[in-house]
Amino acid sequence: MNSRRFAIIGMGYVGLVGAVCLAKMGHRIVGLDIDERKISLLKEGKLPIYEEGLEELFNEVKENLEFTTDFNEAISKTEACFVCVGTPSRRDGKVDLSFVRSASESIGEALKNKSDYYYVVFRSTIPPGTSQHLIIPTIEKLAGKRFGEGFGYAFNPEFLREGTAIYDFFNPPKTVIGTTDKRTADFLLELYSELPEEKIVIPFVESEMVKYVDNTWHALKVDFANEIGYAAKQFGADGRLVMEVFCKDRKLNISPVYLKPGFAFGGSCLPKDVKGLVSLLRDRDIKSPVVENIMPSNFIHIRKARHLIENVVPKGELVVIIGVAFKPGTDDVRETPAVYLARELLDAGYTVKYYDPLVRASHVKAFFGDFIEITDEDFFSSLNEALSQRNLVFTGSFKDVPRREEAYVGKKIFDLYGIFYEDKELRKKIDYYALCW
Repeated sequence: MNSRRFAIIGMGYVGLVGAVCLAKMGHRIVGLDIDERKISLLKEGKLPIYEEGLEELFNEVKENLEFTTDFNEAISKTEACFVCVGTPSRRDGKVDLSFVRSASESIGEALKNKSDYYYVVFRSTIPPGTSQHLIIPTIEKLAGKRFGEGFGYAFNPEFLREGTAIYDFFNPPKTVIGTTDKRTADFLLELYSELPEEKIVIPFVESEMVKYVDNTWHALKVDFANEIGYAAKQFGADGRLVMEVFCKDRKLNISPVYLKPGFAFGGSCLPKDVKGLVSLLRDRDIKSPVVENIMPSNFIHIRKARHLIENVVPKGELVVIIGVAFKPGTDDVRETPAVYLARELLDAGYTVKYYDPLVRASHVKAFFGDFIEITDEDFFSSLNEALSQRNLVFTGSFKDVPRREEAYVGKKIFDLYGIFYEDKELRKKIDYYALCW
């Protein structure tokens, strides 16, 4: 595909990574966000988020990038927009579509004066039926144009993992294009023609469902492995060994990536999308006990970690949590199990401090608010300082730690993720505790 002009709406993890990667492919990009602070930072050449390799790539392609808060400007300068706005969970678990609705309205208004055929592509995770019953009708009404005539539309879910998002953009496991408009399908097939793996064109509702199914399955795999691993240990068995044997069967769509007993899941996708799917099923009175119990099971696993620590560490002592983000290679603390565990430990009477090179107290406050009291003084400034304490909890979101016996002599080591699982000789020599092996 020759160089084209695209608008990317929403400068969060998905949108900003997408903008930079499309610019790397040689396209001209107008990045839009209603958050003036984000746009000001980007115009100054500063990134509002951390993602592995993003800053270097941003600096390489910034000549192909411009930024604005004006929908009319973004649409008028481009031939297609990719919408990457948030779809967070409401308090009742339902999907908050306010950003989707607002973006659809703004796009519709901007398309009034657009004479050329324009492609609208949503990448945000949305409930099945949202394209047909909310997005397309809203754009049609405000633009005064019909889908398939004045504008094209597709739902094109992303499969990016924070920490490896740039690699995932150029190496997707599959490319899903949900549309009934052949012109839009052909446009996206050409755009993604050089990317590996299969390109799948399917109707709207199936494409919308795919992302929920994928993320709910990933979440289920984490919970399943943890429950089996914990149960195995109660019978004197090594849960990791049990699950390694289980994963030898790869014929039934089982991926070993998630099937490792360890700590709870968190992040911006799994909790939100599980809640969203549960809400959708309940609205239709569809009984789904396994899916409905994924989040409760996840929190129970966090509480099991608390009990593991309580059985060994006297109340009132300092416990150090090493790794605060929800996974390695990111500063994202949304729904991170480390903070939920910290709250449990504080409630149980412990003092809690932290170490994570990418996370500060402001990150935690931004998502958790007054759920937990935390200041910069609660963070150790160096790994060595953190490792000098007596009670160490490794969550797995920071794994670059010593593998030497002398680093852990006289300390209690709680390995919730399996950082030291392969170091069997080391585990025998230190005061080592785990949930599932």
